[in-house]
Amino acid sequence: MVPRSSRKHVFVAAAALLLAMPLVAHATADKKDKQQGRLLYGKVLDQHDNPVVDAVVYLTDTRTHAVKTFIVGQDGVYRFPGLSNVDYEVFAQHNGHRSDTRSLSQFDDRSQVYIDLRIQNP
Repeated sequence: MVPRSSRKHVFVAAAALLLAMPLVAHATADKKDKQQGRLLYGKVLDQHDNPVVDAVVYLTDTRTHAVKTFIVGQDGVYRFPGLSNVDYEVFAQHNGHRSDTRSLSQFDDRSQVYIDLRIQNP
């Protein structure tokens, strides 16, 4: 037979565990959201606002100088998901012509950033 005082300690411990579970679940959900990183997306357009098919978008991490690329499709859309919170530079290039270089700052706290890249005379 289990003494009454031991049963009381088990009950208190179980109640504390049940109360703590939502806090742990909430902290885990927040951590997962932060791990997904930022999304940089937009369109590559010509001077008449038409999509520039097969343009290559270059994204450079200004700290490490690592470069990611994306080849746009028929809609001209590019996407770089899961980005770290560092500074980036992005530009597009097609047939020897390129857009201006745009920046994404580490101080920009938006989770999704939209930037159009305009190529003159593609």
